[in-house]
Amino acid sequence: MSASKIFVVFGATGKQGGSVIKSVLGDPKAAAEFKIRGITRDPSNPKAKALAEKGVECMSGDIDDKESLKHAFKDAHSVFAVTNYWEKMDHELELQQGKNIADAAKEEGVQHLIFSTLVDVTKLTGGKFPNVYHFDSKAHIKDYIRSIGIPASFFMPGFYMSNLETMMNPSPEGGYVLALPMPPTTPIPFFDAEGDTGKFVKAMVMKRDKVLGKDILAATDYQTPEDVMETFKKLKPEMGAKFISVDEDTYKGFLAKAGMPEFVQKELYENMAFMNDFGYFGKKSLDESLALLDEKPTTLADFIANSPKWKDLK
Repeated sequence: MSASKIFVVFGATGKQGGSVIKSVLGDPKAAAEFKIRGITRDPSNPKAKALAEKGVECMSGDIDDKESLKHAFKDAHSVFAVTNYWEKMDHELELQQGKNIADAAKEEGVQHLIFSTLVDVTKLTGGKFPNVYHFDSKAHIKDYIRSIGIPASFFMPGFYMSNLETMMNPSPEGGYVLALPMPPTTPIPFFDAEGDTGKFVKAMVMKRDKVLGKDILAATDYQTPEDVMETFKKLKPEMGAKFISVDEDTYKGFLAKAGMPEFVQKELYENMAFMNDFGYFGKKSLDESLALLDEKPTTLADFIANSPKWKDLK
């Protein structure tokens, strides 16, 4: 059976897009149903060439140029699209990029736009935390997609497990410390972006009728900072590990030492602080989203055990 539907995947050589391509190509049924068109900045780079050898059609696409996107979406059935606030740290630009994607998809007759988005933190918190731009801008794109009537579903990634690799640091007293502006019992929906994006998106593209119009919450489960430390200590029994709840000024001080500008310090503080009272996903259950999967998602224990950063720790 030859593939009849074109599935456009943004960021084909990156972690999220690469995960989607890997999952689709690794599933005989999905690989038979969909022909992948991978969008990348440079189709001539080695990673893109490696994908081409696996049958992926690699082409360039510019999210700042709607006509470029229309060319990329020509004859496509489905599209997995992501935007990157952190590249320019401009939420108005990200919103426009999302509108370009949505408009191009509608004009080209795309039958299923899978957009990577997040919650509207300002709305969720009643304005208490109005500066989490990289969440809110994606939520505004989702609102726009809904407003123009294109068939779409919404992939909502949880808190990246890989964040722990930079957030957990060796303590002068020994062991590792995780210091965040939240209580130790805050539920966090942990997600392995590189390992599991494809598992969720493949399920979404294969089960279009079941997911249209819905938010799919991509995370393995809810774990607290206390849980993270206990898991780490079990896997690395010779290493101590503790969580410290810090205030706003202390957390911003950490970010300032890392060279982050003041508005980013405020944004990342609010990103952490809203989770306990309001929930990363608005305190929604993961059960319906997890039920879509035909592959098991990565557990936090598996991620820690296999992380290259901690592989030599005992």
